[in-house]
Amino acid sequence: MGKNDIISIDKVEYQKWLQTLCDEIDRQRLKAVMQLNASTLQHYWWLGNDILKKQDAQGWGAKVIDMLSTDLMKRYGNDSGYSIRNLKYMRQFAVAYPDFPFVQVPLAQLQDNQVLKSRLSKFTVTADGEFVQVPLAQITWYHHISMFPKVKDNVLRAFYITESALQGWSRDIMLMQIEDGYHKKVKSLPNNFADTLPPLKSDLAKAAFKDPYNFGFVDMSKVKQETDLEDQLTTKVTDFLLELGTGFAFVRRQFPLNIDGDDSRVDLLMYHTRLHCYVAIELKVVEFQPEFISKLNYYISAIDDLVKMPEDNPTIGLLLCRSKNNTKVEYALRGMTQPLGVAAYKTKELIENLKSSLPSIDDLEKTLNE
Repeated sequence: MGKNDIISIDKVEYQKWLQTLCDEIDRQRLKAVMQLNASTLQHYWWLGNDILKKQDAQGWGAKVIDMLSTDLMKRYGNDSGYSIRNLKYMRQFAVAYPDFPFVQVPLAQLQDNQVLKSRLSKFTVTADGEFVQVPLAQITWYHHISMFPKVKDNVLRAFYITESALQGWSRDIMLMQIEDGYHKKVKSLPNNFADTLPPLKSDLAKAAFKDPYNFGFVDMSKVKQETDLEDQLTTKVTDFLLELGTGFAFVRRQFPLNIDGDDSRVDLLMYHTRLHCYVAIELKVVEFQPEFISKLNYYISAIDDLVKMPEDNPTIGLLLCRSKNNTKVEYALRGMTQPLGVAAYKTKELIENLKSSLPSIDDLEKTLNE
């Protein structure tokens, strides 16, 4: 192969082909990992279920697990996964999920919680229309056994299984989110992702953004305009990225866009490593106004043309406002062809104001004594 053979390769076409190959390789590698994980869970469920059946049929108590563990490790080794503790987890796994490889969630229990409903809506509904079947193999065995003592309800288990898979949470991060009551705080922000992104990327985008964001580390007494808010968010960028969630990487504040000689600037430009796209963030220290959407839409189009590479997915816009009316947001998003979401943010000032409206400990004790 000569020098001219390399020069003649169309770089844009090559990058498109390379991205297609990488996407397929990633898909196949993930499929292999998921198949291995599914096989492990299948094996552990089968063994746990068999222990259950023998105990019921023979009237054997917990001691049989001790005997079985000793004999299995004698044959397969101490690192084979058949410790007494793990066998008990297998039994617990079989009890918790009789419909393996799924956990069946009653649809009726999802009606009052829109976040759970939206997260679980992509899964198969049973023939009788009463249950959603959530695959258990989305997360590892160690995720499952760590979740057991923390989350007793199968609806919440299904939620954390799905959220851990979508967000790429490690076991430790999942446990931290459970301890923090993540399911009570997270809400689906108004967006048009379903209309502007392919189904899989739409689901990932919905999982990547939330509403509201908690900017409790911001001192609002020092915020007079959007740039003051930017100053504090970028100064405390670690806190800001942690609040945004998994996958966000900081690119630049006041990102310049030269559009036909006119200089425009995006408040904050991020890159999402799981969505493989830029995220343009506009900050507002006032209530949501419909015209904010048009400006952000303009920035998204410019970033897609001037910044985005062929291997990047379409840019997503996130508008952060001091407060918002969801009906107004939905009207403003209607007809937009770029993926956009709108969220509010809570600050220390707002949280302190909320605290001040609550009764003091003395007041509560007085009420209880009366």
